[in-house]
Amino acid sequence: MAKLKIRIYPDPALAQETAPHTTFGPADQQLFDDMIETMYASDGVGLAAPQAGILKRIFVCCPSMKRGEEFVMVNPRIESSSGEAVDAEGCLSLPGISADITRATTLELTYQNRYGNLCRTTAKDFFARVIQHEMDHLNGKLLIDHFSGRKREELLKQYDLAKAAEKTGKPRT
Repeated sequence: MAKLKIRIYPDPALAQETAPHTTFGPADQQLFDDMIETMYASDGVGLAAPQAGILKRIFVCCPSMKRGEEFVMVNPRIESSSGEAVDAEGCLSLPGISADITRATTLELTYQNRYGNLCRTTAKDFFARVIQHEMDHLNGKLLIDHFSGRKREELLKQYDLAKAAEKTGKPRT
């Protein structure tokens, strides 16, 4: 399986809304597998297609981080949400930063699985958070887009410092 290149902010693909995905053939199955492999190789719990430069409504996730328990969600749609919790989130496309984001704690969701079958599920707590984060990617929204003004500037400065440290090989302080 090929490891896909993860797009990093400010890549323009990350700011675009995605189109519905309509095929489920062998090439699609390979893409789903490659996305799963890339997610694990990057120590992520989710990966949206735009993060690999593919502007389709697809994401993979595995909140348990146990192989064989992955979800492939194609054309997902949140039907309802309830509850609210604040927790820290990071993003594979914004390495080196995290921020507290308010998310719903329970979701009712419909999506197509990797074979195109329509599925409905209830997601709670961390699983619901992961889904909402990946859905943001499908809508061209990043973690930093939840903030404005000073907080956004602070996160972008933190991101720039993390990128600079990575290039020089020096640890961040």
